Amino acid sequence: MKKAIIVGATSGIGRELASLLSGQGYQVGITGRRTSLLEQLKSENPGSYSVKTMDVTDTSTVPVHLDELALELDGLDLLILCAGTGEINMQLAFETEKQTIDTNVSGFTCVAGWAFHYFEKQRSGHLVAISSVAGLRGSGQAPAYNASKAYQVNYMEGLRQKAAKLNGTVFITDIRPGLVDTRMAKGEGLFWVMPVDKSARQIFAAIKKRRQTAYVTKRWRLVAKILQWIPAFLYNRM
Repeated sequence: MKKAIIVGATSGIGRELASLLSGQGYQVGITGRRTSLLEQLKSENPGSYSVKTMDVTDTSTVPVHLDELALELDGLDLLILCAGTGEINMQLAFETEKQTIDTNVSGFTCVAGWAFHYFEKQRSGHLVAISSVAGLRGSGQAPAYNASKAYQVNYMEGLRQKAAKLNGTVFITDIRPGLVDTRMAKGEGLFWVMPVDKSARQIFAAIKKRRQTAYVTKRWRLVAKILQWIPAFLYNRM
């Protein structure tokens, strides 16, 4: 039986992936800040889940919790890092920016580093992180969010470069969603907002293929190309 940990499984993509993996026969460790939501998920299939309440911003305790969860699962093949936050912050309120940085940069780095070291030591494993199409360009509406996703995109590329030196035994996948129907989809005039179940299925397909990067849903690859092509003088006026 394959073993997986999903960091950030209380809602949205993380919760949907937990249900999907459970249905595929995985033993799944689920983490998040809200214990009641984790227990609610576990109640749907008690034999498939191990629960660990964890806040990724508390970087001093994250490695301890992950060590305990991997031990409880009796091994680990896959870690999916879904924990993230982001707010529209036109006024650049520092506390809002800091919360995003603490979660999407510091917490992300702590979890990703733990997973890489774990898989490096056992000479096998697969680290998957949910970054975002937003990481490709900056945003005047949510500066810290887009910047933090750019950090994640580059950090995963750095880990992939390190993994290449391990002779193909550790795999790194960067999932870049567009707009998914979760609480993270904020703002007016949103388009191509995809159902979370469809997004999770495409993510799982990318995981099985051990893709290096994948856009979810697939049409967002086109948006990504357009974003990268727009010249700065035009983008700055958007």
